[in-house]
Amino acid sequence: MRSASEDLTTRARIRDAAVLRFARSGFGASLRAVAADAGVSPALVVHHFGSKERLHAACDEHVLAWIREAKRENLAAATSGRLVEVLASAEAQFAPMVGYVLRSLQDGGAVGRAFVEQMIADAEQYTAEAVEQGLARPSRDEKARVRYLVLSALGALLLSLTLDPPSDPQDVGAAVRRYLDQMALASIELYTEGFLTTHRMLDDYLAYAPDPPG
Repeated sequence: MRSASEDLTTRARIRDAAVLRFARSGFGASLRAVAADAGVSPALVVHHFGSKERLHAACDEHVLAWIREAKRENLAAATSGRLVEVLASAEAQFAPMVGYVLRSLQDGGAVGRAFVEQMIADAEQYTAEAVEQGLARPSRDEKARVRYLVLSALGALLLSLTLDPPSDPQDVGAAVRRYLDQMALASIELYTEGFLTTHRMLDDYLAYAPDPPG
């Protein structure tokens, strides 16, 4: 008979194998594939989790807890708009979880949604502080601007990783850092110096929008 501690260890091993398999192959991966990765039988996966949906939920819970812990340990960087960089810079053992987050973003899953909303909430806080300190211009609609910036940044990252995916989730941190290095100058320049030289487009929008903000 297996002891309670052995069951917990087996359950964690299956969960960790599932995080890596889902990060590598997507959420369509089978319980059989997860079982093979974990070195157990499919029946034992079912014994511990009941179904693939419940295994997926357990992985979601585990990865969300890791995100919260990574943010708490790196609070200054995470709340200054660099949460993706913080996660990508995590030790290699956490790379599958970064890959899992990216898969969930692509899939629209619970982890992806929670991750985006957390980034938006953080961005609202540090953007408000930047405006108060005179480091950023105020917006006619602060919440909409923050949401646009976060979704744009994550969308560009996901598109880059979709077109040029890492060969393995273990390499996802390097892929994210490479993307950030490539985009750093362009993004800082755009945010600092702007893009358009006139207000004509904005004036036209405000003049003809049915209910402009502000």
